[in-house]
Formats: sequence, structure tokens, C-alpha cells
Amino acid sequence: MSKVFKKTSGNGHIALYLGKRDFVDHVDSVEVVDGVVKVDPSGLNGKKVFAYLACAFRYGSEDLDVIGLTFRRDIWIQRVQVYPPEGGSATKSPMQESLLKKVGEQGCPFSFQMPTNLPCSVALQPGPNDSGKACGVDFEVKAYIANEKNNPDEVIEKKDTCRLMIKKIQFAPAGNKAGPKADIAKQFMMNDKPVHLEASLEKEIYYHDEPITVKVKVNNETGKTVKKIRVSVEQLTNVVLYSSDTYTSAVFTQEFGETINANSTFDKSFTITPSLSSNKEKRGISVDGRLKDEDTHLASTTLSQGDKEMQGILVSYKVKVTLMLSGGGLLGGLTSSDVTVELPLTLMSPKPAGEYIPTRRLSDIGIESVDG
Repeated sequence: MSKVFKKTSGNGHIALYLGKRDFVDHVDSVEVVDGVVKVDPSGLNGKKVFAYLACAFRYGSEDLDVIGLTFRRDIWIQRVQVYPPEGGSATKSPMQESLLKKVGEQGCPFSFQMPTNLPCSVALQPGPNDSGKACGVDFEVKAYIANEKNNPDEVIEKKDTCRLMIKKIQFAPAGNKAGPKADIAKQFMMNDKPVHLEASLEKEIYYHDEPITVKVKVNNETGKTVKKIRVSVEQLTNVVLYSSDTYTSAVFTQEFGETINANSTFDKSFTITPSLSSNKEKRGISVDGRLKDEDTHLASTTLSQGDKEMQGILVSYKVKVTLMLSGGGLLGGLTSSDVTVELPLTLMSPKPAGEYIPTRRLSDIGIESVDG
């Protein structure tokens, strides 16, 4: 049975219906957001019914809005008139057809097409003692009763509105290429020859909570000894609003007690698994957006076409491999140093095995009233 989500306004005069709440961004296109608003014309008192889809950055709790300040900035918003219908009869999706049969003559269809340069749903993880909604990017579909589509001077009462939060998500693309490789040669004072470090990943894309194999090769031609090898994964969160600011958080760090003596070689693979479960207390890391009490994970890597400017929160990852060397010779620890290489990491969710197929049969639709 297909599930349909419903939210009714406080006065009961309008109700919003959506066939799903997750909409996939395919990078070059985004799934259409379509639904139906059930309208009771007898309760409108001459007003109209509109709907909008908004992508916004939330940087504070609505509960703090006590002095007229807004803690939400709209990145993109589109409004349509739902009732009375405007223009001709637009083509309806199979889900809209089924909903209209279920809702009856009072049903009014609507649809929105998001552009491809919008961010995905991402939240910044709050601290253990933080309350209220998390900061981040969210998407909202809202139906409302008003005289005009967008009049900033018109006061729209909460009882005249109904809204449902949705998510814009990306899945890992089909196919997986060979992973990245990086190398460095570093020479130290009082050493004629360098230490060579090479690191590589088996593949380009890894799924959330999937073990990641990092292959490390070392040719130590110096008089120093490698005491440890540290492997870490850093999450880079680029917040693009009025300016562009990047925040870096280590979401995985482990030191391996591997000794590489002077004038020797080393070749070994290390397995690491960055996950949200080991970062539950870390405030400010990016996680994939969720609805109510859904499970989530570390935010997925943001895929983009590259030639379009994006606002909101953009996420990327890198793996860092560091050789921790001790000093040798007469100067000892005074000449100790680290050698580091970095590898780009793409972390995403796999595309579900089954595709969503709308149904035309009324008996196959179950309606669930939600809180938003």
C-alpha cells in the first residue's frame, strides 16, 4: 500500500496531501514535488488558497523569535495559486489522479519544479544540552488562505495554514570508479634522502557505515623512524549564505602503532569506518536531514554540476594519512616531524533497490495524518 501524508489546517477548511516526503536530486534534474490541496470554499470568506515550496536555512529556533527577528533565511521559494484554479488544465501525475479520486471535487492539484542548484536537506548536529530545531537547510510545502499570493503586509493566521516538511536527497550514482591516490616525498634536515608516502582508496564512492580500506606504502630512506601512523577522516562543511565559510571536523581518527625503521619499506592496508554513532556528542557536524524521529547518518557528500553557484550547506570529506616520525641522530626529538597526504572521499547512501511507482488504485492508498 502506498502511504499518503496529510496535514489539515487549524480551521479545517484546507488540507494538504503529499504522496511522499523524500524527493531525489539526480544532479542534472530534481523530482517534481506534486500534491493536492482539499479546499472547502464555504470557509474562505472570499479569500483564495495558495501553496508554496520553500528551501530555507534555519540558524536559530523559532522559539527565540520574540523581538521580531527572523532566524530563517529563504534560499529559494515558489508560490502558486491553488483555488480558484488559474490557467488551463495541467497534466496530472498518477498519484494526483488517485488523490483527486479519493478527495473528490474539492481537490486542487499543484506541482513545483525545484532548480538543480539548491542544496540537499542537511542539519548541523546540536550539542547534548541544545533544544529546539537544529540549524540547517530544510524544505517546506505550505498551503494557506489569503487575499493575495505574496503580500508582506497581509497577516496570515496560523489556523489558515497547513504545512509538511519534505527532504531533498541525493543517492550515490551508478557505477564506481577506481579510488584516488596521493603521494609525497619529504626531506628532513641533516638527511640526504627523503621519506616517500603513498596512500590510496580502493574505490571512489563509499556508503555510510561501510568499512573503508586505506592502502599505505612507505619508503623510508631517512635516518628517522616512523613510530605511528595516524589515519583520520575530516568532514568539511561549507556554509554559503552572505559569505562562504568552511568548518572542518574530524569524524574519525585512529593511530596505528606501526614502526618503520630507517632505510626500510612498508606496505599495509588499514580499515576505518567513520560513522555518526561515534560522533553523537560532537556539536556542529553535518548530518543528513531527517523528519521527526527518523534515523540519520553523517551528511552525504554534496554532488553538483560544478558550474552553478549553490547556497546553503555543502559537504565534502577527505582522508588524511600521517606518518609520525621520531628524530634520529645527534639532534634527537628536535628534528621530529610528520608527513601527511590527503585523499578526497565521497560518502553517500546507495540508491534503493525499488523505485517508487505511483498507483492508480484507490484501495492501494493509505492516508497518514502527520504533525508536519
